[in-house]
Amino acid sequence: MFKQTVDFIKTQFPFQEFIPLHEPRFIGNEKKYVIDCIDSTFVSSVGKYVDDFEKKIVEYTGAKYAVACVNGTAALHMAMIVSGVKKNEIVITQPLSFIATCNAIAYIGAAHLFVDVDLDTMGLSPEKLQHYLSENAIKKVDGFTYHKTTKQKIAAVIPMHTFGHPARVDELVSICANYNIALIEDAAESIGSFYKGKHTGTFGCVGTFSFNGNKTITSGGGGAIITNDETLAKRAKYLTTQAKVPHRWDFVHDEIGYNYRMPNINAALMCAQLEQLNYFLENKRTLANQYKDFFKDKEIKFVEEPKDSKSNYWLCAILLADKKMRDEFLQFSNDSGVMTRPVWRLMNKLEMFKDAMCGNLDNAQQLEDRLVNIPSSVRI
Repeated sequence: MFKQTVDFIKTQFPFQEFIPLHEPRFIGNEKKYVIDCIDSTFVSSVGKYVDDFEKKIVEYTGAKYAVACVNGTAALHMAMIVSGVKKNEIVITQPLSFIATCNAIAYIGAAHLFVDVDLDTMGLSPEKLQHYLSENAIKKVDGFTYHKTTKQKIAAVIPMHTFGHPARVDELVSICANYNIALIEDAAESIGSFYKGKHTGTFGCVGTFSFNGNKTITSGGGGAIITNDETLAKRAKYLTTQAKVPHRWDFVHDEIGYNYRMPNINAALMCAQLEQLNYFLENKRTLANQYKDFFKDKEIKFVEEPKDSKSNYWLCAILLADKKMRDEFLQFSNDSGVMTRPVWRLMNKLEMFKDAMCGNLDNAQQLEDRLVNIPSSVRI
């Protein structure tokens, strides 16, 4: 079965001696726009491509405002700042996530609290969140929600749209509204993914994207904040540009700011990549459907997009029978020149977060034991 699977993957990416997990594709106006940016001399955080990129993200996602950032982690950090999350407050997130989610929470100095995921979405479970809050949280007369045991304010919930598959974010929004908790979407992996007809990142008070080199579209680094709240958008742009008070020549900064603005040269790449996004998404969906057909009725199961979702299939994933079979497949595939990777080690198992509060994490554990990502690049 392992050989059959590896051989099939190789047929999808012919003429490659080694097949990586996800390669960037630069097949449009990338060089043209970058050269134009260089010729303009505006290669840093001021220039027309930064503004154009923000306009294009707004047009594509349907959000009202976008703020370009240097990377997705910075975007998520800023999203928490503008949403009012403060040191020693609690942020609820999922244990099945890339480390950047938890790192950004740590930058704030907030406390991590891990709630389980749903098996079908691999994103934060509304049912598990509701259960945890009903058992462990109380809404006080000030209108905010606090943890019964630690007495800390629960300031935010951050679901992550895992591998581009949308979480049940509308249900999460409803729960958070009932408890007066900010809902911040970590949509880092999900550009081009829609849930019930709306783009990911547009459900919560703020959403964030990553455009790292391994994402569906990339500027090498890069990230973005999207929101429908003008006040949050203006504050995010202000803080990401060093909190500088506008003046023709004087340098006045009236609070601590951050050097988080996306450089114009990266934005030039992003503008070209956005022009190719729909083609990339169609290409990746075709690959996902071919994987789906191949794994039908086999012991290895292909992870399909959840109900009510249109996923970008950023990284295609399969489920093995158990951890032993997973490890054997990882060994065989990588030895055979096909890059495969397990899902991330659960965040609550890492040294930095081992003492964090947790709910029951059975679903996340099952996915950690069984899930493997397989090559998912756009094929050209």
